[in-house]
Amino acid sequence: MDVKKLLKFLGSLRLTLVLLCAAMLVVLVGTLAQVDIGIYAAQAKYFRSFFVYAEGPGGFKIPVMPGGYLVGAGMVINLLVAGWQRFQLKWTHAGSLLVHGGLLLLLLGQLVTDLRQVESSMRLKEGESRNYSESGRRFELAITDRSDPKFDRVTVIPDSLLAVRKTFRLPELPFTLRVLAAWPNSKNVSTNVDNHVPPATRGQGLRLKFAAAPPVTRSDRRNLPSAYVELLADGQSLGVWLVSAWLAAPEAFTYQGRRYTLSLRARRYYKPFYLTLLDFTHENYPGTDIPKSFSSRVRIHRPDTGEDREVLIYMNHPLRYEGETFYQSGYDPRDPTVTILQVVRNPGWLIPYISSTLISLGLLFQFLKHLGGFLRRKKTAK
Repeated sequence: MDVKKLLKFLGSLRLTLVLLCAAMLVVLVGTLAQVDIGIYAAQAKYFRSFFVYAEGPGGFKIPVMPGGYLVGAGMVINLLVAGWQRFQLKWTHAGSLLVHGGLLLLLLGQLVTDLRQVESSMRLKEGESRNYSESGRRFELAITDRSDPKFDRVTVIPDSLLAVRKTFRLPELPFTLRVLAAWPNSKNVSTNVDNHVPPATRGQGLRLKFAAAPPVTRSDRRNLPSAYVELLADGQSLGVWLVSAWLAAPEAFTYQGRRYTLSLRARRYYKPFYLTLLDFTHENYPGTDIPKSFSSRVRIHRPDTGEDREVLIYMNHPLRYEGETFYQSGYDPRDPTVTILQVVRNPGWLIPYISSTLISLGLLFQFLKHLGGFLRRKKTAK
């Protein structure tokens, strides 16, 4: 294909209209799909993909429409080529350049947010301090060495690796971990049912049994993974443990005089500071259980700098600290002293504000330029 014709097509207004229609189609279909498959599954299938696939006979997948990543990439290329072809670095083109630059920055900012944003939560009881938040949908297998009374040594394996790797030789630990079975979602089953679940030889798995369950995708539910793991040292088994997000207490054992625990827990994101909940208050509308307002008074304590101060977090007034935003998202109705903070780390949170400012300035420039031309023509006509 001729390069000039290709560049002309990539920067054409016709391609712009096609991409806008494709974007509207993806948004429409993806939004409707959330009713059946949930918001997270819809985001992965329609918005965080290059193609949307339909499953054919025998599990064969057929692309049926473009995904959000492909449409977004097409818009970026279209804007870059159109800007390079049509606009020059002149002050008369400043408005168009600002608008197109703002749109381009908005698209790239959404990509940064999509790839780098991390959402978690922090659950605090009055008087409790924590230096980590927890994911609501991701988990990790944690092996903790608790032999030192001053600190713990924690080795973690993401739950996504448990399903694809069977053996983990970790240099921080004196034993090898072998995964006998792992399920992204699980359910409790009778210990008398033989459903090919590996038998546990240590811990709570002696009286409990879990098996695979269909994954859930709805936003108001979450998967609770389970796994059966075996520890090996010098070619011999130290035992088989059941680890599960269903279990609150970790499994404890001793090896070579050192104390360890095993647990499958929500993934933790550690901070260089501690948050202590000093006081939590919430109010309901009179005569109802509908929350009117709730707030958390917390203390920020940072050992490395000595910072120690109090902050009030309430609805629409989050705490922004160390690149993260702490929102007052909820509370535990069973315990009026427990608050739930949503923690969001988004490296690209400023980009939408910058891009909106550029677009607004560009549109204002274009308006003033055309207004000035109109007034000059009107004056000349007189």
